[in-house]
Amino acid sequence: MASFSFRVIQTCSHTHARAGIFPTPHGSVLTPTFMPVGTLGTVKGVAPDQLAGTGAQMILGNTYHLHLQPGEEIVQHCGGLHRFMNWPGPILTDSGGFQVFSLSSLRQITDDGVTFRSPRNGDLIHFTPEKSIQIQNALGADVIMAFDECPPYPASYDEVKNAVNRTDQWLKRCIDAHQRSDQALFGIVQGGVYPELRRLSAQQITEYDLPGYAIGGVSVGEPSELIHDIVKTVAPYLPLDKPRYLMGVGTYREMALAISAGVDLFDCVIPTRLARHGAVLVRGERWNLKNRVFQRDERPLDSTCPCYTCQNFSRAYLSHLFRSRELLGYTLLSIHNLTELMRFSLGLRQAIITGNFAEKLASILSEN
Repeated sequence: MASFSFRVIQTCSHTHARAGIFPTPHGSVLTPTFMPVGTLGTVKGVAPDQLAGTGAQMILGNTYHLHLQPGEEIVQHCGGLHRFMNWPGPILTDSGGFQVFSLSSLRQITDDGVTFRSPRNGDLIHFTPEKSIQIQNALGADVIMAFDECPPYPASYDEVKNAVNRTDQWLKRCIDAHQRSDQALFGIVQGGVYPELRRLSAQQITEYDLPGYAIGGVSVGEPSELIHDIVKTVAPYLPLDKPRYLMGVGTYREMALAISAGVDLFDCVIPTRLARHGAVLVRGERWNLKNRVFQRDERPLDSTCPCYTCQNFSRAYLSHLFRSRELLGYTLLSIHNLTELMRFSLGLRQAIITGNFAEKLASILSEN
């Protein structure tokens, strides 16, 4: 897959951080970067042109949710996910593994796959590696993820080891089922909080010459300090010339630490989820616009922020919108929060290029 050839353009001399370029059929992605989550083919409350204005490069869709509604056949009939949601840039689809395995009371796992009850209508659904890839081939994203078993936290050593071996076997089936050369298939490293199982999984998954690799099974309930331990354990076993994706992480400290270990891509629902609860991210701080202090504040959220929200509206107005439960408020806060995380990740990229990443990292860690 020559079109997915990842290129590192600069590295940090004090850490393992690197700045890279990841080309896809729908444009190149400058890394490291944060990827907004658009589970059902939409980043909640934000139109595609507004999303582009945040600096977003690559966004996510979810195989499990899109399979349930509207169904991959409809998306394919409408020209694929890019055309369906009118997003011209790169898209990544998650395999649905995390969502399926989170349905602990509704599913049964075997070596063949997972059988579960649809939370929408109770229908019995059987997901296999082949089915996940078939759905993702139909959706047409630029990057698709292998179907893996994501063990919960906590889980016993034997439970996690079984998940690691099953993830390896399922990856082989995903590779055999994959039919489109214009889609990059990423493998996922599992292993829970057990370093030896993380190393085993990384060695198993990287035996396949894939366009990229992900670190999965984090942010599933484990203490935040363990995330960096997991990343430090796994990263040295991943190829230097392939993009590395840390799944489900989007907080400042964890992103900065992961970038220092050599991670390139991140995703998380935090920006839009916070916005729906009246919270905004401002230069590393989290503010609650429900607080009375904002009701008469005529300043923008952040005078240095170029986003549409900060350029046009006051803290007082945004506080009013949220207090009034006006839908515009959710959109404006989401635009700002997404812009904040895009600025943060691309600011770290620039720091790598200019040679001051180590100093930037130290500052972030002292503040968070």
